[in-house]
Amino acid sequence: MLLRGHFEGANVFDGFAGTGAIGLEAVSRGAAHCVFAEKHPTIAGILERNIETLGCGDRCEIVRGDALGPGAIARCPRPLTLAFLDPPYPLVREAIGYKRVMAQMKALVSLLSDDGYAILRLPHPLWVSRAAPGATEVAEPVRRKKGKDRNAWKRELLDDRPRRKNRSTHEEEDSVDGAVQDSGQQSGESQSAEIEKDLADLKVEGAVGPESHVYHNMAVHFYMRDRSVSAGS
Repeated sequence: MLLRGHFEGANVFDGFAGTGAIGLEAVSRGAAHCVFAEKHPTIAGILERNIETLGCGDRCEIVRGDALGPGAIARCPRPLTLAFLDPPYPLVREAIGYKRVMAQMKALVSLLSDDGYAILRLPHPLWVSRAAPGATEVAEPVRRKKGKDRNAWKRELLDDRPRRKNRSTHEEEDSVDGAVQDSGQQSGESQSAEIEKDLADLKVEGAVGPESHVYHNMAVHFYMRDRSVSAGS
């Protein structure tokens, strides 16, 4: 395991915590304290019950609010040993949402101990839509329930790639596990339309990294605090 030996006595932040799988795993491996940030009321309630069931409430704290907000940072344990951000994919595929995520990563990195890690989970590859002129807000990401369509994730991944311009055929041979997707199923847009997207810049100011580990259509990125920046300031 990549983080073996980093949990014992650790201070942990679990952003977009959901039902707490990541943070509770850290606590089960000896973390001293974990702050969970989850703003969905129902999910936060499930997380609270999971903590009670495991009997680790003395080492856990729930922030019922935005994982990207100042309140979450204010309640982070210090010094921070491990920070996890697992944002919804629709959020990071939009320019403003991705900017907010990376700004919070910068804040988390600045709180890390010398041997601490900030870990970010993203789709791979990540293409980010350019912000419309004058855009200042990002729409709330939709939480999708699992449906019967087992190939939905493949179309989602294909939709995330820039399209070739002036293509006259009705099929795109963007392959995911050898699958050929019909363009008419993916989008109602014309194949000649240009989609304004850029490959995500994964750099975080004040951080060393990322060290990236790719698993099929997602990646986990590890960052450490750049101690040379702190020493020079």
